[in-house]
Amino acid sequence: MNNKISIFSSVFLLSLVPALCAAKDYPVADFSEYQQVVGDLAPGDRILLQDGVWRDVEFVFTGRGTKAKPITLAAANPGKAIISGRSNLKLAGEYLVVRGLVFKDGYTPSDAVISFRTDKPENPSDYSTIAVNTRLTEVVIDDFSNPDRYETDYWLSVYGKNNRIDHNHFSFKRNKGVTMAVRLDTEHSRENRHVIEYNYFGPRPVLGSNGGETLRIGTSHYSLSDSLTTVAHNYFDHCDGEVEIVSNKSGKNTIKNNVFFESRGTLTLRHGNGNLVEGNAFIGNGVDHTGGIRVINADQVIKNNYLSGLTGSRFGGGLVVMNGVPNSPINRYHQVDNALITGNTLVNVERIIFGAGSDEERSAAPSNSRFVNNTIVNDSKESPFELHDSVKGIDFSGNKVNFAVGDELAGGFEKSNSLNVAAPPLPVTKEQVGVSWYPKYQKSDRFAVAKTVKVKPGTDTLTAAYSELEGAAELVLAEGDYHVAKTILLDKPLIIRGAGQGKTRLTFGRKSLIDLMNGSSVRLQDLSISGARAPDDKANAVIRSDSAPMNKNFALELLGVEVSDLNINKDFDVIKLRKSTFADYVLVSDSSFSNITGSVLKLDSEKDDYGMYNAEYITVKNSQVSNVNGGLMTVYRGGTDESTFGPHVNVDQVTVTKSPAAGAKGNSILLHGVQRAMIQNSRFDNSAPVLVQHTVGGPVIRVKDNDYNHKPLYRVESIVPGMESTFTADNNNFSE
Repeated sequence: MNNKISIFSSVFLLSLVPALCAAKDYPVADFSEYQQVVGDLAPGDRILLQDGVWRDVEFVFTGRGTKAKPITLAAANPGKAIISGRSNLKLAGEYLVVRGLVFKDGYTPSDAVISFRTDKPENPSDYSTIAVNTRLTEVVIDDFSNPDRYETDYWLSVYGKNNRIDHNHFSFKRNKGVTMAVRLDTEHSRENRHVIEYNYFGPRPVLGSNGGETLRIGTSHYSLSDSLTTVAHNYFDHCDGEVEIVSNKSGKNTIKNNVFFESRGTLTLRHGNGNLVEGNAFIGNGVDHTGGIRVINADQVIKNNYLSGLTGSRFGGGLVVMNGVPNSPINRYHQVDNALITGNTLVNVERIIFGAGSDEERSAAPSNSRFVNNTIVNDSKESPFELHDSVKGIDFSGNKVNFAVGDELAGGFEKSNSLNVAAPPLPVTKEQVGVSWYPKYQKSDRFAVAKTVKVKPGTDTLTAAYSELEGAAELVLAEGDYHVAKTILLDKPLIIRGAGQGKTRLTFGRKSLIDLMNGSSVRLQDLSISGARAPDDKANAVIRSDSAPMNKNFALELLGVEVSDLNINKDFDVIKLRKSTFADYVLVSDSSFSNITGSVLKLDSEKDDYGMYNAEYITVKNSQVSNVNGGLMTVYRGGTDESTFGPHVNVDQVTVTKSPAAGAKGNSILLHGVQRAMIQNSRFDNSAPVLVQHTVGGPVIRVKDNDYNHKPLYRVESIVPGMESTFTADNNNFSE
């Protein structure tokens, strides 16, 4: 009897084991509930964040799951748990899964939005504070950017080993700092074998500074260590932050089957040896500064990539093989050695460069390398090759082209006029990456308006109409006089259109007519603006950017605008952009400016000389400038950093008269550190010269087909002696 009871009891207890060990779901509705359960998680358990906005939360998610039973932190309904405000997430442990969260409408209070460690381990053998065998999937980080564009943070800081980051959505990082960084600064994180796949890397707007990379693997300090990271089947969509889209700074990584779509910059093998770049597609579609692959260091293999419609130059070219520094320190440029570049197809790629960056320091040309069995086709039948140093260290053979090559390359290329290349299928599509329930980027016109409002003349009728707007709109002003007594604080795209110069007349009574705030852009069209009623104060402007940092780029357009009598004080500009603010473009067309004590365009607030500047593209055309003491424009980009493309300046069919007067202090145009400029078809009457100051990069400046009547028309200075630059002056006509 007792034996029967004992056997029965044992069977009963064993039957309870699966129930007692069953994984549990923990639905949590607020952060306090989360904290109560996160410390007691067992393999297979799940924390499920309920729908809603989780504001100002700093999650620490730790635990030790198993391969078969990971511990999960997830949105109960994918995409419905919104992490906002000053929030972040730190992970530590093993076999963790994070799924379905959305980070937006906020920024991290620490150095990362998501970090695969909770703290830096004191003991190299202690893995308790980092994440291993962990998966981040179906997570969205969208515009979760620090409001100060030059405050640095990461969106994803990856430590540990064997972690998988897949099917996530990252878009619109606007402040300084790498979007995703694979960190090698702890022993636990080297030879990590991470897999980064099927992610959507959405737009990364132009930063106007170094620090705008989308993905970085390692750093220069640990670049002789191997990372063994795989980056595959990701889609990089308009990633324009700086010249390096992917910055590889470690060894033995595999970067394959990714798409780079209309992204400015290159996949850069900046540091580290023995990396494989295979099967990627670079689709430029002729977009400015779109690039391909930049090769540095030893034992790199670049094969079977497809590159099309790339316009980039110098370090941002379609295919760039760099010169190195002899006996280079770890943070400079190591010589290209034993590189294999094979089986690649390049179609309408404007520049293929060998020996890029060659100068007194970077004097070590590529060695022991092969460029074989590649196909290069250009519809123009023009050669894209630029040789900046010797190519004797590169074996060229079996390559096919449809244009003539120079004598130094002739032996390695077979020309065929009938050579045609069909575009292959992309290795991954936009629909196959990221998450299905969150929209991906689609191009749109920032001045596309949902509403048009008619405004009558009077005092503050314009301000009142603007205050009623909820989104981008157009205000149409009738003929008559308008006075704006209060500065318009613009936080959305706005068009202000009048009935024509001299017909719609604006005055304003504060230091500025418009202050650009975050999220704004403005087009002024067919108006006359006078500063006669502005206060006698310093630093006045018709339009100025916010005095606080702005992380959203904006656009400025003056079309058919007359501006006069900005002479209440000695410092009155038309457009003044302030520190830590950035314009994608400034366009002035069919406009006139007269009797102004400042400048038409004052774009020189970034004086720290760290490579920062205020605007990417500046265009003035079909306009007149008269008696403007500060000149047409002052554009400043200081420092010697080579990570950005701009500024770009275009002046075409502009008449400049006494702006400032010849012999007066100042310049009609001042371009400091500008990388691309064209000044053409313009007239300079009795005006101070154009001053060009070279500071960095390989600036290309042209002054051509202009008329002038007071010498000199221009002056050129090199702030950094001996730097590479191109300045040309053609067909400029002097007449007294």
